[in-house]
Amino acid sequence: MVQIDQQRTWAKVEQRLATETDPVLRRNLELLLQHMKAEATLDMDPLMATVSEQARYTQFGRGHVIEGKAAVRQFYEDFAASGAHKLSLDIDRLVVDRDCILTEGLMRMAYPGATLRAMGIDVDEPDAYYLYETHMAIVWPIDEDGLFIGEDSYTGVDGFAGIAGRKLDGSEIVTYEPPQLAGQTS
Repeated sequence: MVQIDQQRTWAKVEQRLATETDPVLRRNLELLLQHMKAEATLDMDPLMATVSEQARYTQFGRGHVIEGKAAVRQFYEDFAASGAHKLSLDIDRLVVDRDCILTEGLMRMAYPGATLRAMGIDVDEPDAYYLYETHMAIVWPIDEDGLFIGEDSYTGVDGFAGIAGRKLDGSEIVTYEPPQLAGQTS
């Protein structure tokens, strides 16, 4: 059984933060952690607080480029509206330096059938979720202000090929629920 657990996305980042002593590398890891958790909960203000005005996102497997912070915000809003935000990047490799981070691992996403139909992919149930799975590397360049100026992704095989593309059952998707802060009511 496949499990898409959003918390796997930042598990290696938290492990590295627990031992990292260099203040610049810690800042970069904290930036990535904030970005990942905000993306998981679709919390746009903390998410966009990690992105530079001069951001340029490139999806090399698709040849898709997004330029400028406003366009990046629109990308995330469209992503949220698609319902495909339930994802897990199970990181095998995490490389952190002063100007860049590299994450690499197995990306799994739960795509709503209705979204896939809108993309021209034939599915039998528009209300079900379908597995997207591929190996992915993401390069996260960081500017002098400590913000992401890019999110450049490289993907392996078609994420809907093979085992991917099959219908998921609800137990295979674990959604991250951020902890309540003291004094905060739901």
